[in-house]
Amino acid sequence: MSPNGPKNPSWNDQFKSTNQRDFKVQLVISVVFGLSAFLSFCILRPKWTSLYHARKKQSGAASRLPELPNTLFGWIPVLYSISREEVLASAGLDAFAFLTFFRYAIKYLSVTLFFSLTIILPVNWKFTGQPPLFYPPINGTDPDNGLDIFFDDKSKKPKSPTLEKDNSYLWMYVVFAYFFTFVAIYLLIVETAALIRIRQAYLGSQSTITDRTLRLSGIPEEMRSEEAIKAFIEGLEIGKVDSVMLCKNWRTLDNLMSKRMACLRKLEEAWAAHLGHQHAFRQPRGRNRRANPLGDDRENGALLSRSEIEEVHATAADRPRPTITLRYGFLNMYTKKIDAIDYWEEKLRMLDERIHTLREADFKPTPLAFVTMESTASCQMAVQAILDPIPGQLLASLAPPPADVVWKNTYLSRNHRMIRSWTIMILIGLLTIFWAAALAPLAGLLSIEVIDKVLPGLAAALEEHEIIRSLVQTGLPTLLFSLLALAVPYLYDWLANQQGMVSQGDVELSVISKNFFFTFFNLFIVFTIWGSASTFYEFWQDLQDILRDTAGIAYAVAKALEQLSPFYINLIVLQGFGLFPFRLLEFGSVALYPFYLITAKTPRDYAELAKPPIFSYGFYLPQTMLIFIICIVYSVLPSSWMITLFGLIYFLIGGFIYKYQLLYAMEHRQHSTGRAWPMICDRIVTGLILFQVAMTGILALRGALTASLLLSPLLAITVWFTLYFHRTYVPLMKFIALRSIDRGNILDLPTPPESTWDRDTDYGRHVDTDPETGLRYINPNLVRPLEPLWVRQPAHGGSQSR
Repeated sequence: MSPNGPKNPSWNDQFKSTNQRDFKVQLVISVVFGLSAFLSFCILRPKWTSLYHARKKQSGAASRLPELPNTLFGWIPVLYSISREEVLASAGLDAFAFLTFFRYAIKYLSVTLFFSLTIILPVNWKFTGQPPLFYPPINGTDPDNGLDIFFDDKSKKPKSPTLEKDNSYLWMYVVFAYFFTFVAIYLLIVETAALIRIRQAYLGSQSTITDRTLRLSGIPEEMRSEEAIKAFIEGLEIGKVDSVMLCKNWRTLDNLMSKRMACLRKLEEAWAAHLGHQHAFRQPRGRNRRANPLGDDRENGALLSRSEIEEVHATAADRPRPTITLRYGFLNMYTKKIDAIDYWEEKLRMLDERIHTLREADFKPTPLAFVTMESTASCQMAVQAILDPIPGQLLASLAPPPADVVWKNTYLSRNHRMIRSWTIMILIGLLTIFWAAALAPLAGLLSIEVIDKVLPGLAAALEEHEIIRSLVQTGLPTLLFSLLALAVPYLYDWLANQQGMVSQGDVELSVISKNFFFTFFNLFIVFTIWGSASTFYEFWQDLQDILRDTAGIAYAVAKALEQLSPFYINLIVLQGFGLFPFRLLEFGSVALYPFYLITAKTPRDYAELAKPPIFSYGFYLPQTMLIFIICIVYSVLPSSWMITLFGLIYFLIGGFIYKYQLLYAMEHRQHSTGRAWPMICDRIVTGLILFQVAMTGILALRGALTASLLLSPLLAITVWFTLYFHRTYVPLMKFIALRSIDRGNILDLPTPPESTWDRDTDYGRHVDTDPETGLRYINPNLVRPLEPLWVRQPAHGGSQSR
């Protein structure tokens, strides 16, 4: 026997017999953690309303939502009773589309679970000898190697040799592969048509500046003036131009504004040090309401008590004025101390003068402009047409809302954006290779043989402590997998923000795309291959098979999926029962709050502590889509009922938790009017294709070659549907149909009263209603008032705040 080989060849069978205990341990741990988080939230919710009711206090539409009782569980039926129309009116189209995905998943999984329990499971019992309650195989590709999670091995029904040779039941897999695919497509069409109907009716029934504005890029140098652009657009005879905002290179002004804010914070810190450490009053802050930290409004649910808020530890008379050390002379060898307040006040004054001067200066124009038409129809005709015969010149597209424009990226040239985009794509490719290597030790924890090869003797020690073995081999991989899926998206979010996109909505969609690629490819495809290979050589052999023969894809997927079904069941259990309630608790915000509180020095710092957490679809949607794809892929396999059951519970819990957060707790920018839905549909179709490829490989591995070949037309139908869907439905999720404009009632969609809409979100799109900058496409640094100084005056008087 090789010294590096497994010391006990029978470990495979020994650990199979304890798989049921692994699942029970995972389920108990997940339920205990989840219930602890949920009960903690129920207790803390009425006490920390500044955190858990933040949106309800700050949003006009959310303020009209039903008040949640302060009882322990009384808020649950109230939240459940909130209708989809109220969700749409309060949270906007982006949140509505997000929750529609959960509704879609619940419908699909309910259908698949019903047939899994009533037909697929009994048929597998009859022809394979597996009991109705079994745990799927963890090693090998034998589908008849099921394990009962509730009974001992002795209680299993003995297999009949005659039945083992009868593979006629495999035709059931073909039938249900077709049936479940058609169910998924049918539900997808129904939900998409309903979403389009709502979107077209609501967006077509109003005419905001966003609806009437187009983004014109690729403007040649001879046309880079507002008059020339207006003449060009009106010369197309598609409508009259209301206004033109030609973007210019305001980078110098933006940098000065950033320096001014940094200087202002330093001055506030100096005043805070002079007046003494003090807390600012908390008060609700509207989306476009300028906060006043010196006001008298109080909030009952503040994380700080009223006595702490009103406490002033020292007066100005008790403290000397702070100083700052400046270096000067040759090589900054000399130093001197000066009054910090005077220094930062003088620096702030000089910056204010430079900013006022720059606001009157002329800047170099860029090849980008925002053109506002007099009618929505004219704008929609322009963005759906080709305006110029020269490639890449005078391209019209939908404009983002004014507040969503990333002005610093409007100065970038097209070549600069392309260089950034390709650089980030290459970096993501390198990261993909890195993640593939990093997942190897994580996947190795799934195999006791791999553990023994890396750490000889550890497997024998784990055998003696079954609970610890369950935690190491089952709980630890799923937990690390989940933590990796939570941490890495922050990196991809930063990368998306470096690509130079002009709107926050485009950045959000890019974050969804990048994080899904990471989650799906690295944490599903690569991890599945790693998890099914006990050595690097076997992993490399699998990759060679895939690259050498396209049929190898189906065989590799089939082999990996059958071996890793226990892992994915445990993953869904951990995500649904264990981690979802922690999102409701907003554990990260609660855990980090003491650190932010310790570092807070000024009234502005304390006011920022009251801001609600941001709900980013790019962080939550990709992992949810991966769970749904896993449920699709396993929907016909022998373990389908378990994965479908826990997948259904996952989406029931998740939909409820996200509904609460989107309506009551978290702030979410509403950029894209539901444009994430086509991305969701593409990922669902990806899951269907992977499901069909896996079923083809599984049937081929069982020797049912004819049955596997009959799945080829299904794959072709799915590809055709994708093309048809993009040609027919996707344009209506991007544009407003001309027939819908000002004719919202033709769709017979009941429009809620005006009072039920949040005008700050403008029917699901965030707009700036500030009287200085609102409803205008203009760089806010050109027109917005300079930020004032936030200083609380001591009781006996003293210096005045700016």
